[in-house]
Amino acid sequence: MDKKDKALLMDKILRELEDLKNSQASLVKKIGQIEADNINLGDQQLEKSLSAIYDSIASGTDQVTSLVTDYQQKRDKFVLDNNLQEALSVSGNAG
Repeated sequence: MDKKDKALLMDKILRELEDLKNSQASLVKKIGQIEADNINLGDQQLEKSLSAIYDSIASGTDQVTSLVTDYQQKRDKFVLDNNLQEALSVSGNAG
């Protein structure tokens, strides 16, 4: 795999990580909606289980957010170190 292909694959992974982060945010929002609905219902099992699930997903979201930041920096350094800025911007405009 040449360096340009590696950088393009890194970009793809970054997009997938962003998608994962957005999916997790949607899950957190959905759990919040269910918890709000349960306020009127008062189901203790739902309250306890949803709270545990929320904590788990929120922790995962924090980890993915951190990974996105770290991986973006790694990708940017790789692109800079290999002088791929122009080659990638031309590829990005063509695709």
